[in-house]
Amino acid sequence: MTRERPSFITMTPAAVERIKVLLASRGKPSVGVRVGVRSRGCSGLSYTLEYADERFLTDEVVESQGVTVLIDPKAVMFLLGTEMDFVEEKLQSGFVFRNPNEKGRCGCGESFHV
Repeated sequence: MTRERPSFITMTPAAVERIKVLLASRGKPSVGVRVGVRSRGCSGLSYTLEYADERFLTDEVVESQGVTVLIDPKAVMFLLGTEMDFVEEKLQSGFVFRNPNEKGRCGCGESFHV
């Protein structure tokens, strides 16, 4: 019996549309965007999001609605089950990560810990 592997991240329609806009307006070809985490902030980790000019053999790949998201292999254990969204509010807009692995966030919301 073959079990389907869970997706590392899922993307809301708003996140997919925003990524499409960003990739289209970049001015040069990209294979997608790369999501990762790095040590930073009061709680220890923060999310990173950058253009991906190439796909590495070690990248985990999530494709949804014509968008390719590459997951940095060092971030896989932190991102399993995460939902990526794009939110526009009156005073701010940006990508939001809803991560079931988070045990806490700093007061400003810029970093988290697992």
